[in-house]
Amino acid sequence: MTPMTTEGKREGSRTRAGSAGRALAGRLSWGLADQAASSMSNFVVGLYVARSLGLSAFGVFSLAWVTYGVVLNVSRGLATDPLVVRFSGVPEASWRGAVARSTGTALGVGTVIGAACLAAGLGLGGEVGTAFACLAVTLPGLLLQDAWRFSFFAAGAGRKAFANDVVWGVALVPAMILAAGVGSVAAFVLAWGASAAVAAGYGCVQSGIRPRPSGARTWLREQRDLGYRYLVENVSLGGASQLRAYGLGAIAGVGAVGAVRGAELLLGPFLAVLMGLSLVTVPEAARVLRRAPHRLGAFCLLLGGGQAVGALLWGGALLLVPDRAGAFVLGGVWHSASQLVVPVTLGVAGAGLGTGAAAGLRALGAARRSLRCQLFASACYVAGGLGGAAAAGTAGSAWGVAAATLGGSAVWWLQLRAALRERHHHPVPEVRTT
Repeated sequence: MTPMTTEGKREGSRTRAGSAGRALAGRLSWGLADQAASSMSNFVVGLYVARSLGLSAFGVFSLAWVTYGVVLNVSRGLATDPLVVRFSGVPEASWRGAVARSTGTALGVGTVIGAACLAAGLGLGGEVGTAFACLAVTLPGLLLQDAWRFSFFAAGAGRKAFANDVVWGVALVPAMILAAGVGSVAAFVLAWGASAAVAAGYGCVQSGIRPRPSGARTWLREQRDLGYRYLVENVSLGGASQLRAYGLGAIAGVGAVGAVRGAELLLGPFLAVLMGLSLVTVPEAARVLRRAPHRLGAFCLLLGGGQAVGALLWGGALLLVPDRAGAFVLGGVWHSASQLVVPVTLGVAGAGLGTGAAAGLRALGAARRSLRCQLFASACYVAGGLGGAAAAGTAGSAWGVAAATLGGSAVWWLQLRAALRERHHHPVPEVRTT
């Protein structure tokens, strides 16, 4: 082999590596842009509702919001998590068929759980019951909109997910103005959900795919080895948040729920980055696993460590915000929320560190390991949140959650290390993509 030929091969290798790096940067950029649009909309909605309704009513809205988060995790576990693991970077025909069944599953989840929420709302009555009834009506559109986002990222088309979230944000403006005119929690829940339904409809236009609820049973059967474990994992995550919120409300009052939600809103811009990366981390980790499996551990460490450092920097900046500026942003919620910035920041940093390991376990298809991690982390979250609330009220709950999140992150990393060793000693065949 001549020196020129060797040099040519090296140059070709560098060119391919550069192209792959630019493609990865592009996909990550769209993930950040999309989540910036989504989280900014949610951030503005939260601030607008907090300022419009006050602490107690904002607490009621937060209960509906937390409940939506639980249902969203059910939908992701059954519909979109298996999609991004098995259908990222596959041929278009395979992707389109999977997306039709996956989005149909999301619609089915929204309809079934929406009916349960409606019954619960009618049974509860009062302002809380009305909010739950309104949430029930909007769940199918909310879940379908979220399913389109993950579907587009599985295909590497993050720009379409971004456009979809921009449509939702634009639709939110007139909806929120109308809700403010009514001035009730129910009106804000309906406005938020109806604008998501507009974006969900636009997703059908973007993709040219019609969701197939009739294909939900087939999808669940095909993905049962991942879907049901991810369902339990995701529900334990969302259920822990819901139990903590309900328990905190019972122990310290509904205003405490509003204070915690207010502190989380202060972390909103950074959480936008965290959640934006989460949209692409599993697909990207799956691509790393297929192309350079020996680099998966380093990829996950860089991902998790970067997010943890970013959270600490953002939380430190929040400590410098003057009270006057904070009150302008959050209104009456600011005083209670500002006292929780340090523990909430530590909790978010712990969560960011753990997501790096979680992405690696998802890419490996190690559903049993990730399930064990999530069940442990969720149990610690509930125990820390409610135990802290019983011992020291709202602040105690925030510190308890921070400690639980950091401990859970350590378990995620131990399990990823074990899974990587197991794969090295016992390689497994490529998962199916058809």
